[in-house]
Amino acid sequence: MEKRRRVKKELFKTRNYNIVLVCLDAGQEIPLRPEPYDVCFYVVEGSGTFTVGDEKAELSNGQMVFAPANVAKGIRSKERMVVLG
Repeated sequence: MEKRRRVKKELFKTRNYNIVLVCLDAGQEIPLRPEPYDVCFYVVEGSGTFTVGDEKAELSNGQMVFAPANVAKGIRSKERMVVLG
């Protein structure tokens, strides 16, 4: 079975912020890395582990987590997952 790449689509962008839709299959991840901006992740569908700095949170449908600027952040999906961030 061919491994699919994660999907990332920009939905909205202004000078001060943007909103992206990220789709991950089970086991896919966004590697841990710092970003120079705040991010609020909202789980639309599925579940996974969100890492923000040294903290890990298990999130699923309807839950969200805030990740401040310049702090390493990443996601690992447990099942097919759709996230707004």
